[in-house]
Amino acid sequence: RAVQTSAAQRDIDTAAKFIGAGAATVGVAGSGAGIGTVFGSLIIGYARNPSLKQQLFSYAILGFALSEAMGLFCLMVAFLILFAM
Repeated sequence: RAVQTSAAQRDIDTAAKFIGAGAATVGVAGSGAGIGTVFGSLIIGYARNPSLKQQLFSYAILGFALSEAMGLFCLMVAFLILFAM
């Protein structure tokens, strides 16, 4: 036997999806702040010790990739909440 829901219940479910997806995308802002921090630290580190340019740059690329991955995971969770539930 199928469970039937009312129009009000469907509206509440839709609103909950939108609120959940919005809350999940807050992590994208954190990703942007993290990327800014990584490259700001790269510039400060290079200004203090230019001989470590290559090592600092490889650390910065690693930090960028990890920070961007977290932002993409947050976006993926938001899309899952919207379209898979």
